[in-house]
Amino acid sequence: MASQFLLLAFLAITCAIASASDPSSLQDFCVADSKASVPVNGFVCKDSKLVDANDFFFSGLHLAGNTSNAVGSRVTPVNAVQIPGLNTLGISIVRIDYAPWGINPPHTHPRATEVLTVLEGSLKVGFVTSNPENHLITKVLRKGDVFVFPVGLVHFQQNVGYGNAVAIAALNSQNPGVITVANAVFGSKPDISADVLAKAFQVDKNRVYNFQSKF
Repeated sequence: MASQFLLLAFLAITCAIASASDPSSLQDFCVADSKASVPVNGFVCKDSKLVDANDFFFSGLHLAGNTSNAVGSRVTPVNAVQIPGLNTLGISIVRIDYAPWGINPPHTHPRATEVLTVLEGSLKVGFVTSNPENHLITKVLRKGDVFVFPVGLVHFQQNVGYGNAVAIAALNSQNPGVITVANAVFGSKPDISADVLAKAFQVDKNRVYNFQSKF
């Protein structure tokens, strides 16, 4: 009986791990062919005889992003779009620049866990656990500190210093996806009904209309 239980537990853990990131590649590489018209889960493979070093290369992550926007941050992605050779490899990275007191607003990555490393400055980071607890787990990070955001959970970062801040984040998907909570709720096309949002946020409908006008 005990051995059967252990076997079931092992299978459950294995299945959970197997479904936690992109499917494993069945070949050395599958460089993305961005010109292919065939729709697949990812990208069609480029002819391996036409592959060269530039398919695995990206230059520019040393350049600061323009943070002159409403939230005071800029994300520079490096995924299978920027590096075609990342296709099917289940990994990507981003550079995030923050103006003083800028934020990377609450958002989720539906397909990836994120590991964030602070390169410069100080960041207040956090994520919220799922219902019903909705527990906020938060910490102030400084240069060299690392923090993990579990897959699918709403998380954020805020520059809590008076200078610029920079972070690099790795994600275990070639296309982690981003759902920014405010944009999704108040900037959907077409709009979510003001009646729905007013009741969900317990505010007047005019305030909902005001929020929607900003997105």
